[in-house]
Amino acid sequence: MAFKIKACAAVIASALGLGSGLAAPIQAAERYPSRPIRLVVPFAPGGGTDIIARLIGQGLSDRWGQTVVVDNRTGAGGVIGVSLVAKSNPDGYTMLLASNGPLTYLPALSSKLPYDPEKDLAPISLVAGQPFVVTASNSSGFASIKELIGAAKGQPDKVRYASGGPGGASHLGTELLKMMAGISMLHVPYKGTGPGLTAVLSGEVQLVLVGISSAIPHVKAGRAKALAVTTAKRSPALPDVPTVAEAGVPGYEFDVWYGMLFPAGTPPAIVSQAANEIASVAKDATMRTRFSSGGMDAMSNSPQEFTALIRKDAAQWKKVVTTAGIKVQ
Repeated sequence: MAFKIKACAAVIASALGLGSGLAAPIQAAERYPSRPIRLVVPFAPGGGTDIIARLIGQGLSDRWGQTVVVDNRTGAGGVIGVSLVAKSNPDGYTMLLASNGPLTYLPALSSKLPYDPEKDLAPISLVAGQPFVVTASNSSGFASIKELIGAAKGQPDKVRYASGGPGGASHLGTELLKMMAGISMLHVPYKGTGPGLTAVLSGEVQLVLVGISSAIPHVKAGRAKALAVTTAKRSPALPDVPTVAEAGVPGYEFDVWYGMLFPAGTPPAIVSQAANEIASVAKDATMRTRFSSGGMDAMSNSPQEFTALIRKDAAQWKKVVTTAGIKVQ
């Protein structure tokens, strides 16, 4: 039908001596995007995923000339937000920004999720990576990983740790720490790492693993203590903070990435265009500075590369979960 309309417009324009002027508005109306885009974040405002979504969303909005609206849909460790996108109309106007938590950790933990990342989502590109920080409340009574381990061993389950929800990055990262350090702590799940961090700041719980972008403002202001970063190397954003491995748990390493996805069935041309735009945003000097100031790295890759990464990480975490016997509480 669209072809016939264009053809008729061109014939009429030619007959009237107007060239292609009448066809142009019709073609322009079909450009993507032609209206605001919803960017669903499956975690609460204030967490690392939310911060990254707002940075990337602004970058895409500037390039596209269309508003990218961040929509926080929290709950169940990211399941609610991811399910929403998986069931959305694949027209390119609903996007998801998620960490590897709901995309690779949860599928390793449960076969009963209401979505299948491989079947229900169309990966676009990685957008960022960042260390997590083992962050403690000022009232916790410990200022290092060794002191944390000592407290947890002395009184098992007395140390309460927050997470952004069962099966999320903050949960599994802490469970891995517990396993490797040989300690027992009590898990207190929240609807996102933002609320979990708030609980640490208030002293409601003693500990949380949270993205460095969320931790830095509170650590630098003296509202919380950074015990260690989870990556193999120290972060330039917190150079005086040791890695978990340096601080007393040799071999511990926990990386977190973030990526954008469409619902499965989104036209390949739109997926490709979005990937190209994300790559341009990631290369922008101003955007890279904004990311690095929060301890994060701006990233990008192709839809095919991102798909392969999701599959690889899902298989890896399935092995870890099975071997360690990690269960969602």
